[in-house]
This record gives sequence, C-alpha cells and structure tokens, in this order.
Amino acid sequence: MGTVCELTGLSERRIRYYEERKLIFPDRTSTGFRKYSFSDIEKLMDIAEKVEEGVQTDEIRRDYKKKETDADLKKKMIRGQLNSHFQRSGFK
Repeated sequence: MGTVCELTGLSERRIRYYEERKLIFPDRTSTGFRKYSFSDIEKLMDIAEKVEEGVQTDEIRRDYKKKETDADLKKKMIRGQLNSHFQRSGFK
C-alpha cells in the first residue's frame, strides 16, 4: 500500500475510504493483502482529482457505473455485428 500512496499522493486512510465507498475494487492475495493494478492507480488518481474539484463520491460512483454500462453495451453491439458478419460470410 505504501507504493500506491507514493504514486497517488493519497493516504492509506483515503484509499480505504474510496474502497469503502465502492469506488475501487482491488484484487486480494490469498492472505488478504490488497493488490492494486495500474488501472486501479489511475482510477484512484482520477477519483482524487474529482473529489478535489468538489464532486461527491456518490456522483463519482454513478458516473463510473454509467461508463461501465456504456462500455458493456458497446461490446455487445460489436459482438452482435461481428456474429452477423461471420454468419453472412459462412463462418461459424
């Protein structure tokens, strides 16, 4: 966690708070230690910036959920288009 604090400029308490607020979901080792990915670190920095700008954590969470929903929808649409293309081309 120390390295993540150094990279983000956030305290351990602040990082845990963001986790408690369901803004970040780091993986865990078999012994329960948090494992932060590069994506997690980028997200922490983004969250901290938004909080600094006065955005509430509930609003940040809603924004992330919407982005995830939009990304899932886009993936489904692309998958459907690819399936349709392959079916028309005779691929299975």
